[in-house]
Amino acid sequence: MSTTTPLSARQIARRRRVAARRRNWKLFRSHRSGLIGLCILGFFVVIALAAPLLADGEGLKVTKATGGFLESPSGEYWLGTDQNGRSVLTMLIWGTRVSLLVGLLATAISMVIGTVVGLVSGFFGGWTARVLYRLTEWFLVIPFLPLAIILAVVLGPSLLNIAVVIGVTSWSATALLIRSQTLSIKERPYLERARLLGAGRWHQMTRHVLPNVMPMVFANTTLTVAAAILAETTLSFLGLGDPTRISWGSMLEAAAGVGAMTTGSWWFIIPPGICVVLVVLSFTLIGQALEEIFNPRLRSR
Repeated sequence: MSTTTPLSARQIARRRRVAARRRNWKLFRSHRSGLIGLCILGFFVVIALAAPLLADGEGLKVTKATGGFLESPSGEYWLGTDQNGRSVLTMLIWGTRVSLLVGLLATAISMVIGTVVGLVSGFFGGWTARVLYRLTEWFLVIPFLPLAIILAVVLGPSLLNIAVVIGVTSWSATALLIRSQTLSIKERPYLERARLLGAGRWHQMTRHVLPNVMPMVFANTTLTVAAAILAETTLSFLGLGDPTRISWGSMLEAAAGVGAMTTGSWWFIIPPGICVVLVVLSFTLIGQALEEIFNPRLRSR
């Protein structure tokens, strides 16, 4: 008679996580819009990673430009050239890296700040929660663009500074969302049981509250990335981006500066604009699918 070794608590938890991931992936595959967004995002990620193989980085240097002033698309330059004679296609490919990098980095900063503030303000009471809540409201009501412009001017034009500016000015909505989830989880029976068993506040937050709010954080992240990429495009269009890096926003700013629209140089405006729209759309579709997966009430509808 064979006996089976009982599973440990850690093994049971691991198996539950694996089963949850499989279940969530199966639900995600049933969302056609989410899969479309994932395919679009995957395409741009491949472009960003394979940029050195698809286009020579030397083509971004003005001194190495071989084209003419705003040349129209041709066999040599598939998307024409900019005002300095550089290939727009090369700039578009390398700009994918910068736009995605800034968007992801800014989102990471925003998610960390928003999650920490939301957890602390929702779990702890007293003056700490009140101060954090008022601070969140203050950031929420202040117009984003003026504050971002001021911070960008103070910190200076660089890739890291732009990501920091976007992250620091866009965490308030995440904090309110996490705070409301934390207040709900705080009153559940299993958390009361943990308190009666002697679990400290740090243990309760890290082992019970945080794992339960992480699905909402993850779903909200995809929506925040889309807003961060739009913010980077806006700041670069206003001339507050890194002048040494090519991004889709800096391309649009350069196109507006040389009057590409009035001269009919559509190849310098439409391609980066379409790329911005497609990437934002992909993250939005993925975020909506994940929100429906992690929110049973939306899934039941």
